Formats: sequence, structure tokens, C-alpha cells
Amino acid sequence: MSETQDWMIYRGDGVPKTDWTLPDPPPWRDFEQLAKHRAATFQPPPNVPAAVNAALYLRRPLLVTGDPGTGKSSLAYSVARELSLGDVLTWNINSRSTLAEGLYQYDALARLRDASVVRAGARGREEGEDVEDGDAPRSTPVDDEDIGRYLTLGALGTAFVAKTRPRVVLVDEIDKSDVDLPNDLLHVFEDGRFDIPELTRIAERRRQVRVATSDVGASVEVEAGRVQCRVFPIVVITSNGERDLPPAFLRRCLRIDIAGPKGGTLEEIVRAHLDGGDAATLTQLVARFDAARARGEMLATDQLLNAFYLVGQGRDISDESRAMLEQLLLRPLDRA
Repeated sequence: MSETQDWMIYRGDGVPKTDWTLPDPPPWRDFEQLAKHRAATFQPPPNVPAAVNAALYLRRPLLVTGDPGTGKSSLAYSVARELSLGDVLTWNINSRSTLAEGLYQYDALARLRDASVVRAGARGREEGEDVEDGDAPRSTPVDDEDIGRYLTLGALGTAFVAKTRPRVVLVDEIDKSDVDLPNDLLHVFEDGRFDIPELTRIAERRRQVRVATSDVGASVEVEAGRVQCRVFPIVVITSNGERDLPPAFLRRCLRIDIAGPKGGTLEEIVRAHLDGGDAATLTQLVARFDAARARGEMLATDQLLNAFYLVGQGRDISDESRAMLEQLLLRPLDRA
């Protein structure tokens, strides 16, 4: 069977082409619907709903462990969708992440720059220079009155200001953090509050300051520089098990492991993401996927989705290209 243009967009023949179109993306790469898709297609293992409910009742974070691609982060989106709790507040962890980053950000450089512009504009007007309107604001100089313009609550900080229903916070890949972050987090979870030093220092002069939140266009009043949790958020913390976490941190979390799905469950998951497609091809791919994992190879469910999207959705692909694609897309994650 010959390869057709709807599959081979780039042919490597060096011939310029203009009469080609890019097909629609797979649903899990449609960024306008990404959060909705992740929530709608997640199928929790039997032990997960009870753990989520226990975390809700006890006001405790949920630590979700498992191999890459098992749906750990998708759990947060599923909970937010089913309980109508709005957008998930996401904090992606890396080795430089600090507790302050999750609580709030203060743009001191922008404030300093704006203050310099204001002072320069004031001097120019005093000296009779021709200062254009865009060069400097003609309002009150940068002081306590506008410090809120330079403060934004982070994902966790935004969740702490909820007043009626909890927000869902995804703290993604905690095991990538600096060794101190888990212990720093547990103190905030235990106390249910945090201070913003930039605001506590001016609390006597200005008790209430409006600051932005992580929700686009939203803001809240912070009183005396302290954010006090009224409704404890639903905190989903994911870990790939790359390193051990401190016992004190583990003690304050409810822990659950999400194992990779197998066999018929895998087929159900693929069907939830992709309608149609060749059933025999899906069965063959799932059998290959399961066999590889039984040999101890690390594979993620989204690799199976990618493979079925390309080779099982009616595209005109030669047997040689199909074998190459399966090898490329189902390459073990723990193998160089």
C-alpha cells in the first residue's frame, strides 16, 4: 500500500510544497480543550475515590505516586470537574522551586523601575524639560499605595483565599524539588496561613492591600499582610518516586499509588480518548504494550495513545512505516 499525502506531510525529497494541510490535533494536544479533555477521560482506579473523599473530610493533602503517564495529575482535573470547583491551580515543581513561589510573587524590579521612571519624570517637569505623556505616570509616586500592583498570589496562595468551596491545587512532581520544600510545605498545611512580609511591614500604615491572584483578571484584599485559609484546598501532590520524601511530610499526607492500567482497561482508556479506529490494531498494540511492561520496560499510557492515533485511525501507512512508528512511539522510557 502506498503512502499518501495525508500521512506524509514532510517527505524529505527537498521539493517545496504549498498544497498541504495539517490535520486536527489529537484531543490530548488540543490546548483550548486540554483541561476539559483530561478531566473527562480520566478513569480512576477503584481505590482512588475513597482516598479523595478521605482527603476532603480530613483536610489533608493527597500524595499520588506512580510511574509517568498513569494519570496522577489528571486526577486533579477529574476532581475539579466532577465537583464543579473551577480551574485547577497548577504549580509545576523544579529543583529551584521555593515555598514563596507557590504562595506569592513580588516583582521588586518592576516596582523599582517604575519608581525610577516617576522620579525622572518629576525632575524633568521641575526643570522645565519636555516630558511626553508615555514617559512617566502623572499619578502619586510609587509608594505604599500601589504596592499591590507588584504582588500576585501563586497557585497555593490563591487556593488559600477561597471563601466557600475549596479550590483544587496540583503540585506536580514534588520529587524534583529541593530537599527543603516538602518540609516547608507541611508547615503551611498545618498552620493554614502565611504572611507576605512586604505587606506586614506596612500594615500599620496600610492595613488592606488588593493583590492579583493566579486566576486571570481576579484580585483579593489581603489584610495586615496575612492570608488566612478559610476552606482548606484539595491539594493533589504528584510524585514519580524519584527520591524519598521526609517522614514528617508523609505523615501529614494521605498517600495513594496509581498503577498503570492493563489489558481491557487500557482499551477502555484509549476508546475514551479516541472514537473509532481499527479494533484489531488496538488489541494488537495493547498486547504489545502489556508484554513490554511485563518484561519490566517502562511505558506510559500516552505512548499507547500516540501509537493508536497514528497507525489505527485509517491512515494509509505502509507496513514498513507502521513498524517504524510503533518502535518509535513505544520506546521504553527507561532505555537510552
